[in-house]
Parts: sequence; structure tokens; C-alpha cells
Amino acid sequence: MQTTGRCLDQLGSWLGRYLSRPIAGYEPATAYSVDQLTALLQPGDVLLVEGNLRISSLIKYVTQSTWSHVALYVGPQAGDRDQDPRVLVEAEAEHGVIVSPLSKYVNFHTRICRAIGLRPADRQRVVSHALGRVGHDYDLKNVIDLARDRLSRTSVTERLKRGLQALGSGESTRTICSALIAEAFQSVRYPILATRRMVPCTSAAAGHTDDCLEEAWQARHSSLFAPRDFDVSPYFTVVKPVPSADFDYTQLRWVD
Repeated sequence: MQTTGRCLDQLGSWLGRYLSRPIAGYEPATAYSVDQLTALLQPGDVLLVEGNLRISSLIKYVTQSTWSHVALYVGPQAGDRDQDPRVLVEAEAEHGVIVSPLSKYVNFHTRICRAIGLRPADRQRVVSHALGRVGHDYDLKNVIDLARDRLSRTSVTERLKRGLQALGSGESTRTICSALIAEAFQSVRYPILATRRMVPCTSAAAGHTDDCLEEAWQARHSSLFAPRDFDVSPYFTVVKPVPSADFDYTQLRWVD
């Protein structure tokens, strides 16, 4: 049994290294400098990335989205005096949950998504939750299950009704990039793509009958999320770097 487990771990490690290799010829649609991103990012912001790895192509195909990776901006940490500080918490196939510098994605197409109305105390809890997962392993089975689920003819909603509650290994020390960030926000009960349901009333207010119903929110399990879900969520707003104050499109020189 132990031998089988070791073989599976070795196979997963090899597959993780293979999928983490870059694809030749990647060119981003647009890219921002470290200064542009630093000027906009706030702790708790979500950074979506159009990756250039083999696993990126798989995730983009499966989710039908530009975004294949997601990281959480946590800001410079105490005692980090590096000129290129590690300010992003992310989960990678080869290295698991790590803290990375912003310069890592300077030549990538990225998008900043910010939770709307998130309270400062909860923002800090989201950051702390993500930082507390640093060192956890990558859950490659979650990616495989997500691909299988997204490519099936049955929608996630329908499969949830049939008992699908989670994907992946089920181990608390393993995660993928989107699950890591989703779990951090759900730790403070912040919605991403929550479902609204009618449930029996729980209020003690007078006049309630046995057939009284009220609206309640149901969170999706973190392992069911993909990077694109933060982009399509109505509870996150997109923050973009803007052109300089003297930008004038009429003065641009065009190649005919």
C-alpha cells in the first residue's frame, strides 16, 4: 500500500514538472510594469494571470477563459527588505503554495479583481488565511477532476444536486490556485459565485408559519472554482491601470 502511494506521488511529481514547462512563442495581449501594478494593488486583491505553461493551456481550454492562474496580493511582509519583495500568495503545480514577487508576472497578461465593500478587518483575515497555507502541496487531482467535470455534459449545478460536493484529493494540505483564493474569501463569508436559495424561516419573529420561507446564501465548495470565476463574479470589480494624464488619442501616430 505504501509502495503504491509512493508511486502515485512520484507520478504526480513528474506530471507536475511536465505541466509546469513553458510553451514556446507565448505573447501576451498586453502587459503592465511592476510600477503600474504596485500603484494599484491593495492587500486582498486578486491577480488573474494568462499563463504560458502547459497546464495553463489545459485550464484555459477547460474553462473557456483567458485566465489560467490566480494569485492573492498580500503586500510586503514584515522583515522583507528585498528590492523585489514577495507579495503574492499562489499555488503552483510544481512547488505548491508559495509567496512570489510581483515581477514574476511583469511580462504576462494580467487583471486585477477587487472584492466590493470588503471590510478592512476581513481583508486582513483573507490575507492571513492565504499566508497560513504557504507550504501546502498542490492538488493535481483537483485539476484533473475539474477538467473532467467541466468537459462533461452535466452542469456543475446539476451535479451538485446529485451529491457532488467537492473535487480533488480531499486532503486539507493540498490545494490549487483558485481553491486557495476561494477558500480565503469564504473564510470571512464573502460571496464569489454563491447560490441564493429559499429555506425555512429561522427567525423567532411572531407570525411565522410552518410554510414560511426566507432567502439564504449557499457557498460553492472551494475546489469547484476556476480562475475565471473571480472575473465573472458580480461581487468583484475590475481595476485597470489608466493611461497617463496627458493621453490624447488624436496625437497617436498610426502605421497605415
